[in-house]
Amino acid sequence: MAESLKGRVAAITGAASGIGLECARTLIEAQAKVVLIDRDADRLAQVCAALGPGAIALQVDLLDPQQNSAMLEKIIALAGGLDIFHANAGAYVGGDVVDGHPDAWDRMLNLNINAAFRSVHAVLPHLVAQKSGDIIFTSSIAGMVPVVWEPVYTASKFAVQAFVHTTRRQLARHGVRVGAVAPGPVVTALLDDWPKAKMEEALASGSLMQPSEVAECVLFMLTRPRHVTIRDMVILPNSTDL
Repeated sequence: MAESLKGRVAAITGAASGIGLECARTLIEAQAKVVLIDRDADRLAQVCAALGPGAIALQVDLLDPQQNSAMLEKIIALAGGLDIFHANAGAYVGGDVVDGHPDAWDRMLNLNINAAFRSVHAVLPHLVAQKSGDIIFTSSIAGMVPVVWEPVYTASKFAVQAFVHTTRRQLARHGVRVGAVAPGPVVTALLDDWPKAKMEEALASGSLMQPSEVAECVLFMLTRPRHVTIRDMVILPNSTDL
């Protein structure tokens, strides 16, 4: 039987658009209260107004270590608690390594790995103290199957998967579940640097998914009975060779 999310408090990073926004919408529809975390204050205000009273905006630049590490106190002040933390924010860089730009790699790796791990560290004391909670990562199929087109992005998601698997085992004794949703290509701003021809081919072949389809999987993970953990949920379009 599915667990109810009514009255539970969730916080989602990178929530002003894409997968994060759709996850926020889905959890609010499930009667959770959601703190949407993003660096874009204007966009946050717009989406929270559209989502209604269950949505709370919190501007945080995750790449600022001090802001990142201080977010728990702000979440609790705004929402009165925290039960679910979704480390969703991320960046994408694809292409051949020989043509790549290491500065772009650095920013992506910092956001996908360092900032994500720091944000989880920030909220863990609260979840451990209350002996209950969920941590969800937005990972990627690239964290399980090396994708030739995106070697550095793939490396970042392999790091995420390693963190999820080891942290899950550390936190299980505290009643905190840790899992990752690992989608294939999703129509979000992260794919803006895909070559036009590659994007058109993917759309025409049906090899891209919508953010709402990932959000439905996250909801499933969060509503399992407390003695069950969905460690990894892979979601792929049918038209894929991954």
